[in-house]
Amino acid sequence: MSEEPTSQTKKSREDAPPEELISHPGKDQDAVLHVEHIDNCPKTPTFDNSIDDTKPSRKVWTIILTVAMGGFLFAVYSELTTGRPGYDTGYISAVLVSIGDDLGHSLSSQEQELITAITSGGALIGALIAGLPADKFGRKFGIYAGCALFLIGSIIQATAYSVPQMTVGRFVVGLGVGSASMIVPLYIGEISVSKYRGRMVALNNVSVTFGQLIAYVLGAGFIHAAHGWRYIVAIGGVPPIILTVLLVRCPESPRLLLMHQKFEEAKKALTSLYPYASEAQVQSKIDLLVYAIEEDAKVAGSRSIWSQFKELHCVPANFRALVTACTIMAISQLCGFNALLYYSATLFSLVGFRNPTAVSITIGATNFIFNIVNLCAIDKAGRRIVLLVTVMIMAISMVTISVAIHWIPISKDLAPLTTTTNWAAIVVLVGIIVFVAAFSSGVATIAWIGTELLPIEVRAVGTMLNTVTSWGTQLIISSTFLSLLKGATPSGAFGFFAGICFFGWIYILFFFPEVKGIPLEDVRQVFEHGFGVQKAKELQRKAAAHNKGVMV
Repeated sequence: MSEEPTSQTKKSREDAPPEELISHPGKDQDAVLHVEHIDNCPKTPTFDNSIDDTKPSRKVWTIILTVAMGGFLFAVYSELTTGRPGYDTGYISAVLVSIGDDLGHSLSSQEQELITAITSGGALIGALIAGLPADKFGRKFGIYAGCALFLIGSIIQATAYSVPQMTVGRFVVGLGVGSASMIVPLYIGEISVSKYRGRMVALNNVSVTFGQLIAYVLGAGFIHAAHGWRYIVAIGGVPPIILTVLLVRCPESPRLLLMHQKFEEAKKALTSLYPYASEAQVQSKIDLLVYAIEEDAKVAGSRSIWSQFKELHCVPANFRALVTACTIMAISQLCGFNALLYYSATLFSLVGFRNPTAVSITIGATNFIFNIVNLCAIDKAGRRIVLLVTVMIMAISMVTISVAIHWIPISKDLAPLTTTTNWAAIVVLVGIIVFVAAFSSGVATIAWIGTELLPIEVRAVGTMLNTVTSWGTQLIISSTFLSLLKGATPSGAFGFFAGICFFGWIYILFFFPEVKGIPLEDVRQVFEHGFGVQKAKELQRKAAAHNKGVMV
């Protein structure tokens, strides 16, 4: 840390106009002075952010590849991501139908549910504890830790000869998945070059579904090999190694470095991202980040997490926004998609398909393709209309599956009674494909951007609760689906999912406001006197008129 500035230096800086204060190119001492005099800046200073117009470094593409590998491996969430499990939750579908008695005996439905659900439980814990280490030791450290956990978990699973060992391996992988689901999107937001941010987000979303597709393909390829499931699990240890190697060439988050007052390292990181930027542009970017950090610290420093938690639940407008975001998240996880994701091969074997793992590829491929469709439609059509159309299609699809599966002979202990596919099995397959297409086109992504409904002062805690809702509801489905199939019959189980989808459609119709085109600072007005479906329409009209220069 540089020495304290003299009173004369302080006076000259206090008297300096905003342009001189915020765009002064200099050394570490200048950066420190900017931090010390942040209170002397105007309340709404104008920063020179022209650095974003300069040509970025080729290193950006390394970062993009890293982000893609992170999405492929961990399936990350933020308002910029989908946040669903990727390769790891995809391969478990193939493992469950090919594991046989390799763990000492044939697995009961309860043991299958345990092995499947324990990853979601680990992810829930990992997501809750990942934030503090990432703030203290860095974003890259958090991702490295996630890679290590994933690699260790893959080794434990691949060498497992008992249910307890397999369960431990799945839990360790879950810790890595959960921690990375919190850290990777944070890293993306802080490190991405502005002009490529949308592309990086889109690539991350697509890479998640691509990871699921690859998992299904590998499952089909190894299904007939002796102990083929071990190869599938072992291959899961390769992506974290690749991610670790790629991450070495990526800089640490400049924002994180500035939070720790490492100004010279932050300047090097920015320079590596913007090699054609002038020293003044780099310094101005540092000033912008410092100002943002100071403003965030002022907001967070005066209110504890507990006070933010109370404000989120006790202020009616905040609570209505939280309920809306978490309800959409719960619908996305309880609608039946995760049951298909985890147990698709098991389900297809029940309805008579000879190579159920190969048929499961249709789920991965459909999810992958229609996730791309979502990227093209969500900002043009709006969240509300997309949800109303796709959730209704999901409900109709589940009803169709429920009726068709009634005509397929299945024993009470979930043993297939046929090895041939009749018309009902084909209808089930088509219904599942349509359901997955509708899910991926709508609620899959919109559930994760629901935190845009929350005011900025409580958004961090609200995002955490939204993430907990995701992992918690995933845990419920993955740990009860096979029992639900037995207790309610397969037809009844899919009828139950149809009911959840229909309830979700009703909720969206009456309580989910459209906020497309409304500035984030105005979204808080939507929930002031109710759930604000009509208020949101009014604000949209005003925003549209304002953009056209029309007085309202």
